[in-house]
Amino acid sequence: MGSDSCLSSNCATVGTSDSCVDKEIFLNVYDLTPFNSYSIWLGFGIFHTGIEVYGMEYGFGAHDYPISGVFEVEPKSCPGFIYRTSISLGHIGMTAGEFREFIETMASDYHGDTYHLISKNCNHFTDDISQRLTGKRIPGWVNRLAKLDDDGSDSGSSVSSHEGSESDVMDQKVLLSPTPTAEVAFIKEIPR
Repeated sequence: MGSDSCLSSNCATVGTSDSCVDKEIFLNVYDLTPFNSYSIWLGFGIFHTGIEVYGMEYGFGAHDYPISGVFEVEPKSCPGFIYRTSISLGHIGMTAGEFREFIETMASDYHGDTYHLISKNCNHFTDDISQRLTGKRIPGWVNRLAKLDDDGSDSGSSVSSHEGSESDVMDQKVLLSPTPTAEVAFIKEIPR
């Protein structure tokens, strides 16, 4: 994303200036339910994730409109979820301004009305961001629920063949949407 000179190890961390940077990026993981404390020992859970970089956290949530569902919050404080852990995903070589342009461009691919619990959720969003910025995927256990097929086995695919009824999908969207009273700000998208 940044210039080749920004990817060299000689870059200093600069914060918000437009000079060359080497900034660490984190995956913040949240429990959607207190039941995760028990189910994680069995190898599964239901998680929300966000990407933390430059002092803010970015996630993807549902709403009913064909505009950005990408939002920003204070790190480790996504409303409606229980913070569990942070995982370093590596480093990026771009300025804060370059990253902001990147996330605004990504927002055009993640409209709130396209959110789906199984096929296009917050974990798909963070995995996409991580792959584009670091070339690495998020840990598989984070989105294992979306990898289960109809018979309950882990198929390795990130899309389930069971879509559920429209009513079920709407209930899932409401469950995973940032609460209206929360301190979240949706990212304005840059059209491609």
